[in-house]
Amino acid sequence: MPITLKSTDDLQAMRTAGRLAAEVLDMLAEHVRPGVTTDQLDQLAHRHIVDVQGAVPAPLNYAPPGYVPYPKSICTSVNHQVCHGIPNERPLKAGDIVNIDVTVIKDGWHGDTSRMFVVGEGSIQARRLVQLTYEAMWRGIVRVKPGARLGDIGHAIQTFTENQGFSVVREFCGHGIGRKFHEEPQVLHYGRPGTLDELQPGMVFTIEPMINAGRREIRELGDGWTIVTKDRSLSAQWEHTVAVTETGWEVLTLSAGSPPPPEFVRG
Repeated sequence: MPITLKSTDDLQAMRTAGRLAAEVLDMLAEHVRPGVTTDQLDQLAHRHIVDVQGAVPAPLNYAPPGYVPYPKSICTSVNHQVCHGIPNERPLKAGDIVNIDVTVIKDGWHGDTSRMFVVGEGSIQARRLVQLTYEAMWRGIVRVKPGARLGDIGHAIQTFTENQGFSVVREFCGHGIGRKFHEEPQVLHYGRPGTLDELQPGMVFTIEPMINAGRREIRELGDGWTIVTKDRSLSAQWEHTVAVTETGWEVLTLSAGSPPPPEFVRG
């Protein structure tokens, strides 16, 4: 399938959808604490998306070929869960790390973003993994500009991550997004510079590296969705939706509560 370039009007609609997705994470932040269940977080998110934002939670009943319909409105991946964790009744406990992945549909357009949360204090290793994964995402984002290649993004993320002693999950990647949840291109979080598709203004895609504290190998649980690390090491993920502009990049999934970019981006 070809890559669809977004118009000025399209991008404005995607900014709205992206901001709404980020605002769901803002709202949930105060609720991520010991004793809360991921099911409760899912219910809070669902009500906010539907009743407050007048939007649609894209994951609910989402069923790509070969998958059973996803049963919840957000994804919550805890500790060694890599991605697509299904909210459940297990209470979060102090020291857990959890990725909350939110995608909303507003006026036909998708906004897709995720954040990591540390429950309580968290171990030094867990906090380091979360922080360095955030930086890895931004190492990819700043490579976005017209004329660059998708391989430049993956290479920047991979080299930074592996130099820190962590590993990059390879079976899942970022993706084009717009009126469809998943469009072309695929955005790998590893690779060689100067390879793959050339970036053009109007391209919109997610950058969402999944970084493991241990080895990169993964496996799927019996629910057909949840992905975990094979060695049960901790895994972290951050995600932004990014547009290629005439001069560089624009993050479309920002809100008042979004964590600031790392120092090297702001400098």
